[in-house]
Amino acid sequence: MRSCVLPSVALATTLLAGCAGHGMHHHHGPGTMQQTMDRASASATPPATVTASTPTLSSGYQKVAAAPGTRLYFVNLRDGQTVSNPVKLVFGLSGMGVAPAGVEKAGTGHHHLLIDVAAWDANAPLPVSDQVRHFGMGQTETTLQLAPGTHTLQLVLGDQNHIPHHPVVASERITVTVK
Repeated sequence: MRSCVLPSVALATTLLAGCAGHGMHHHHGPGTMQQTMDRASASATPPATVTASTPTLSSGYQKVAAAPGTRLYFVNLRDGQTVSNPVKLVFGLSGMGVAPAGVEKAGTGHHHLLIDVAAWDANAPLPVSDQVRHFGMGQTETTLQLAPGTHTLQLVLGDQNHIPHHPVVASERITVTVK
């Protein structure tokens, strides 16, 4: 299977579409794609391992298209930052809009926060757990209590059924240290 390395979030949506089509056939299933959405910084957080996005799932489900150039990011946090509880997170989205889960509207999605998640499937609904928080009411910020220590955080936009868009719209994966 081919791996794609994405040099920046800005290029991610453009390149993910190209990566998904190489060597992918429905009977083989998706391969693993290592997304590198780090900045030039040598201390950047390693990216999560994410399966290659396919436009149609094996069930026949047509994934919702992401608008070209869409960016998802943390407004108030940066990689390597030290924070204190309660930790406020503000979600930024450019190029698409926010709509609650269950609402099918082109050009929209809702936020999912991945806490300490190293790998996830771009072709399945994001599961609900303590590590995968859903903001299905259309929320664009939250306040969390995180255990002291180091945590990785990543945002992923999901469609009305919590399935990531095609191409995937995700923030860079950042590391914060909670005092």
